[in-house]
Amino acid sequence: MARPTPKFCRGQHRITAIPSTGPHTPPTAALAKAVHTPADVPVAEVPAADIHGDVAAARRVLDHARAGLDALGGSLGAGFVAALDILGRVTGRAIVSGMGKSGHVGRQIAATLASTGTPAFFVHAAEASHGDLGMIAPGDAVLALSNSGETPELADLISYTRRYGIPLIAVTSRERSALAEAADALLLLPNVGEACPLGLAPTTSTTLMIALGDAIAVALLERRGFTADNYKVFHPGGQLGRKLYKVRDLMHAGAEMPLVGPATPMSDVVLVMTQKTFGVAGVVDGSGRLVGIVTDGDLRRHIGGDLFSLTASDIMTKAPKSTGSNVLAAEAMRRMNEWKITSIFVVENQKPVGIIRMHDILRAGAI
Repeated sequence: MARPTPKFCRGQHRITAIPSTGPHTPPTAALAKAVHTPADVPVAEVPAADIHGDVAAARRVLDHARAGLDALGGSLGAGFVAALDILGRVTGRAIVSGMGKSGHVGRQIAATLASTGTPAFFVHAAEASHGDLGMIAPGDAVLALSNSGETPELADLISYTRRYGIPLIAVTSRERSALAEAADALLLLPNVGEACPLGLAPTTSTTLMIALGDAIAVALLERRGFTADNYKVFHPGGQLGRKLYKVRDLMHAGAEMPLVGPATPMSDVVLVMTQKTFGVAGVVDGSGRLVGIVTDGDLRRHIGGDLFSLTASDIMTKAPKSTGSNVLAAEAMRRMNEWKITSIFVVENQKPVGIIRMHDILRAGAI
């Protein structure tokens, strides 16, 4: 009877043969034997030359990309500024288009622009010729990507922009290409070739397109004075949005605040602290200004005397710590940790407008 052909699975630095299982052997048993009894299975070490060759290839690709990025950075000038001027003036949308790998990059660029304050979307170059040109209107600007500048599917899109006076920005590596010559602004990629040893697969060229798209988005962001608050509007979900929560987004306000007056008897102060569940009570004067705070610690320090014969002003801590409503929740958390407190009043013009606890910030995932 012929010996069953081993099945191979690759480990980090070796290939381990796992014998095929027979009809009465559970697969997990065979796997356990292969894992726990290495002496029973053949081991083929990956030759050091192969490892070095793989790493050398990877480093060559990265070095090629680095050289391309350096060349791209050095080439930026009036064309880049002209492209920003066009995109900064549009009253509609930035339309990004491309085919193949350039199309995939274009989708990313459109998403990055849209999330950083430049309304944008992607139109597939081939679909544009079959009705999607109707998505492009006066007031828009087109950012077309093609390494060769001669992508046939872009021809109708180029013609459409020329016919209706829609600004066209070209991203290409060929200055004399049809795309470059038709464009209102040209972003010329350095002709550094591809990292692919065949010189065929888009590698370095797509890296440069992605980097150039990021450069455009960030430059426009800075032109517009785009802030963290603006960013949060476009990123309300996920960890990014949560990290941009402000204190005002999470604080307890209005009737939820535990507030008493300076002359409030301590029996009533304790009642407010218990009902509001913050473990503190803010003390406000006749003008509504926060002048003190009564904490659990203050209660413990006076528990030995006649606590309930006193008023809030008798035991309060004066000039309590506070924060503003526009402060990032993560920063408020840092301050509470630094001051060794678990809740803090939110104050505007010396008057309390809310209160926030560590628990509120942690529950919201703002750090």
